[in-house]
Amino acid sequence: MPSDKEMINNLIDNYTSLQRIKKAEDAEKELDYQIRILKAKLESFGIITSELDL
Repeated sequence: MPSDKEMINNLIDNYTSLQRIKKAEDAEKELDYQIRILKAKLESFGIITSELDL
């Protein structure tokens, strides 16, 4: 189970990612970038992201 500090850090990361998308000149491009980063992180833990795609 993650520690409180790890959970806070994850929430801050999520918040800053959403802020980047909101402020981006090309929100769709930034969203694609954020998805690629998150997929790489998930896959580094062995989570198959193709099963999560819509």
